[in-house]
Amino acid sequence: MADPKGFMTTPREEWPRRPVEERVRDWNEVYVPGALLPIISRQADRCMDCGIPFCHDACPLGNLIPEWNDLVSREDWRAASDRLHATNNFPEFTGRLCPAPCEAGCVLAINQPAVTIKNVEVAIADRAWEEGFTPPRPPDRLSGKTVAVVGSGPTGLAAAQQLTRAGHTVAVFERADRIGGLLRYGIPAFKMEKRHLDQRLAQMRAEGTKFRTSTAVGRDIGAAELRARYDAVVIATGATAWRELEVPGRELGGIHQAMEYLPLADRVCEGDLEVSPLSAAGKHVVIVGGGDTGADCLGTAVREGAASVTQLDIYALPEAERDEDVEPWPTYPKIYRLSAAHEEARDLRTAPAADADARLFAASTLRFSGDEEGRVRSLHLVEVDERRQPRHGTGRTLPADLVLLALGFSGPDRDDGLVDQLGLALDPRGTITRDVDFATNVPGVYVAGDAARGQSLIVWAIAEGRAVAAAVDRRLTGTERLPSPIGPYDRPMTA
Repeated sequence: MADPKGFMTTPREEWPRRPVEERVRDWNEVYVPGALLPIISRQADRCMDCGIPFCHDACPLGNLIPEWNDLVSREDWRAASDRLHATNNFPEFTGRLCPAPCEAGCVLAINQPAVTIKNVEVAIADRAWEEGFTPPRPPDRLSGKTVAVVGSGPTGLAAAQQLTRAGHTVAVFERADRIGGLLRYGIPAFKMEKRHLDQRLAQMRAEGTKFRTSTAVGRDIGAAELRARYDAVVIATGATAWRELEVPGRELGGIHQAMEYLPLADRVCEGDLEVSPLSAAGKHVVIVGGGDTGADCLGTAVREGAASVTQLDIYALPEAERDEDVEPWPTYPKIYRLSAAHEEARDLRTAPAADADARLFAASTLRFSGDEEGRVRSLHLVEVDERRQPRHGTGRTLPADLVLLALGFSGPDRDDGLVDQLGLALDPRGTITRDVDFATNVPGVYVAGDAARGQSLIVWAIAEGRAVAAAVDRRLTGTERLPSPIGPYDRPMTA
């Protein structure tokens, strides 16, 4: 604990964002370059080094937060990087994309603003790359065992890196043309520039991990054939089966799933397309769904030049502060949060009819109306109560030339045939079942991440990847060598 009074003398200060008018004209990350390092050591000083660090329990990775906070406060960046990477393969991802349940569990957050754990994390990760503290770590010797990982999102990549470093020969199969899963085609560049992903992939290649792109297991290669060729198979395909909105008018043109829309914007940034075929430019856009995916659609539509953008959230407007009776510390509370995209929409007034920023709360879609050519032109909604029942006399209509559905995901996509060809058992939610060792009902086949857990956070995805790697390594070698931060049935802290 470098400064015993730091939490009393230093106020919370976060990484500043670039001016809205500037950042909406490009796809670069929203934060001011270079503005974090001058403040981060003082922010790390605010860590209390409390006797029982609940931030550890709030984070499924078990990040050693007080330890690397202390090292950053002393500006020992190499040691901080070592401690950070001891539990997290990809802190440059989580430091940008995670909603930071660790901060909700910070002891200081009981009665003060929490330590800026997420900012400290990304500062360490970026400094580690700049200073060369993250060289490739190829194994000293190979085990002679082979593992196929299906899916290259954060779960698949974490599992692959852990298993490669343990000496196994690992191949990652990805159905898209580039590696990264939703990190590549789903997360907008203004939240995480793809160079961070590319540098980590280069490290993994240098360590020995093999990547097979444009290869859908079950279609381009049979699932049974893959199982026969490898000593173990890890399924980490994610939960990509999106939820539908069954209301009248859904068949109209111009209504798309968020994950049909977002990847096209990413492809524009990658240089594959000059303009997205689903560009929001000049259109009245309505986003149905109040979560992070909806916010990603919001920021993307603003940058594409939408005439207006409104986001519908079926939940009521959250309070600004935690309700201790309902969601006591250290659980992650549902409070009003202003993401970068919502800040942009608020300042640019993209949705004049909205309750706050670009969002309409307690709003439920009733139906869509279209024109003579079968294109959507309006969305009809109604205000709902806490039981999601319509409130009489609250109906209204929004202009809508482009509607984006961001309603979450129910389980793995079965179109490729992987699940059916292997005969994998599913639970009632549509996710793949597994035992305490992450093993499916098919011998030698394991499953981790959203494909089994259901839709979750990036920290849980990486923790699942590390845990399934430990289970596979244990089965292949008969020894306990790799860390396993979570079990398959662990869940976030709740009241």
